[in-house]
Amino acid sequence: MSSHSGARYWGNVEVIEEGDNYRISRVEIKPRHGIKPQIHYHRNEHWVVVSGVAKVTCGDTETLLNRNESTYVPAATLHKVENPGLIPLVILEIQNGEYLGEDDIERPYDLNLIKPTSENK
Repeated sequence: MSSHSGARYWGNVEVIEEGDNYRISRVEIKPRHGIKPQIHYHRNEHWVVVSGVAKVTCGDTETLLNRNESTYVPAATLHKVENPGLIPLVILEIQNGEYLGEDDIERPYDLNLIKPTSENK
């Protein structure tokens, strides 16, 4: 099993296949949970919804994706995905880039780029 696989507070990630410049994962997000906003500088991501509904924010664009729909997340773009539904959201995620290390993730809350809603008042 890949070191990138495993349980998360929002769901689970299972790496299906990986090579030098790509990784294919099955991502399951619990109902009413999501992955916090993040940026990757060295990889692009393609997400295909297998089941459930995904609320995707990519840059300034928010989109709802249903089963068999997909989206592309370019490198250096702030993005997040949420499951607004009542059933688990399952996504196939294809990462492609020159560097796929876990340290190529920045989260805006950590960088103070975005303040939580309670701080904006």
